[in-house]
Amino acid sequence: MKLLYDRGNDSLYIDLDDEPAVDSFEVADGVVIDITADGGVSGIDIDHASRRLDLDALTVTEGQPRPDGGASAAR
Repeated sequence: MKLLYDRGNDSLYIDLDDEPAVDSFEVADGVVIDITADGGVSGIDIDHASRRLDLDALTVTEGQPRPDGGASAAR
């Protein structure tokens, strides 16, 4: 599992699986779940992350959401 935080967009992506996402579902306002071809959860994208979570309590790696079909690319 990897946590990728994009400070410029205040978006946190929780990367759960190496499989690329084939579909995405918004499950709450600004929270998107990425789904793999076999129905597994590939990742979770959280918009406005600093308003929803205590980011200081997380260990994160700054970077862009996954270019291979992560939520930000799929929307």
